[in-house]
Amino acid sequence: MAIYTHVDERTLARFLSSYNLGSAVAFKGIAEGVENSNYFLETEKSRLILTLYEKRADPQDLPYFLDLMQHLSSDGLPSPEPVKDKNGKALQTLLDKPACLISFLNGVSTDDPDKQHCAALGTMMARMHSSLSSFKQVRRNDLSISGWQKLIRDIGDKADTVKPGLSKIIHDEIEYLSTHWPENLPTGPIHADLFPDNVLFTGHEITGVIDFYFACTDTLAYDIAVCLNAWCFDSQQRFVPEKAKRLIEMYDATRSLSGAEVSALPILCRGAALRFLLTRLYDWLNPVEGAVVRPKDPIEYLAKLSFHQNVKDAATYVV
Repeated sequence: MAIYTHVDERTLARFLSSYNLGSAVAFKGIAEGVENSNYFLETEKSRLILTLYEKRADPQDLPYFLDLMQHLSSDGLPSPEPVKDKNGKALQTLLDKPACLISFLNGVSTDDPDKQHCAALGTMMARMHSSLSSFKQVRRNDLSISGWQKLIRDIGDKADTVKPGLSKIIHDEIEYLSTHWPENLPTGPIHADLFPDNVLFTGHEITGVIDFYFACTDTLAYDIAVCLNAWCFDSQQRFVPEKAKRLIEMYDATRSLSGAEVSALPILCRGAALRFLLTRLYDWLNPVEGAVVRPKDPIEYLAKLSFHQNVKDAATYVV
């Protein structure tokens, strides 16, 4: 989450007039994250999040994201619910940007997840995948192999200004992944960006899963690979096998993993590490002037990629 587009009080009042929510009593920008402009909004009747969609968001994809959130919420999972205006419409336009109000979820994210957080995540992710097996809409993952190749072309040799030799590392890795990427694994809707700041907890209970704006149809185990990267390393980028074991254990207890899915984890983890290395690197090299945003360090994911490149088999993650 971030702030690229600033919403003033008068603009907000006009926007809220099309809802049955009353007037705003609190309104504050949320600086975390990198993709969209987000505000906490409290009205006389509700606590909400206002999102203006920026950057990589394709307006044609937004109904998919909103419908997916509605599906999960209706199925009893702690997903935000899109809020509809007086005419029954959720997707709006604000300051020439697509925009939406979604319900506010209680809880806080954790900067330092422990084994119990990872266990809860594994269960919740499996519940989401199981629920979404009946969600029939399809969205291609724009940030898989072909998307990574485009980012590499856009970045060019500028990667070496961040770290000498980084361009060659990236080119060697995409060549390897392009010829070894697994096929014919179970697929369905996935979150694809399930970082700790997108999961809300009360204690060790998950009370919210948010930010579905990279959701897509892809290999289910790729969602696990994203989480192994995001949740199972310490602050020094050292892998913590106990966290990975609990995450996978509890996922498998809710939705059984096939042997092929488990065997594919090392290369899926390499792909997930490259994905976040590339998007962070692109954002690092192309800051948006005037944006209230905190670019994330791409080199964190170079260290994680290096770890996965040296993994011999999936036992590293599950034993």
